[in-house]
Amino acid sequence: MSTLIICHGAGNFRKARRKPPVIPPPLDRGHAAVYLSAMERTEWDEEADATGLLCPLPVLRARKRLKGMAAGGVLRLVTTDPAARVDVAHFCAEAGHELLGEEAMGAATAWLIRKRI
Repeated sequence: MSTLIICHGAGNFRKARRKPPVIPPPLDRGHAAVYLSAMERTEWDEEADATGLLCPLPVLRARKRLKGMAAGGVLRLVTTDPAARVDVAHFCAEAGHELLGEEAMGAATAWLIRKRI
């Protein structure tokens, strides 16, 4: 957890702690089986490789690729950034895209995103 120094004028400093990012809890085993089988059945139209890129670059790469796709198309985004778990979900919610699922692949994670119609 990092510390942020805040100045309140005339040299009055105090330390404030930044809150760590909120990471959604993992799915329980019953839902995970359904979730992974849906990922395996879903085909994608395009793939974006964002391995090795850190926040916010994976989301920017996904946004750029989705921009050139037809409505309803599915993008497979592969990331290695741990923060992508929060970033991708937030991006989809804000932009109106549908997050179809995620699948762990060793150190990487594959995301399936359906472009909004």
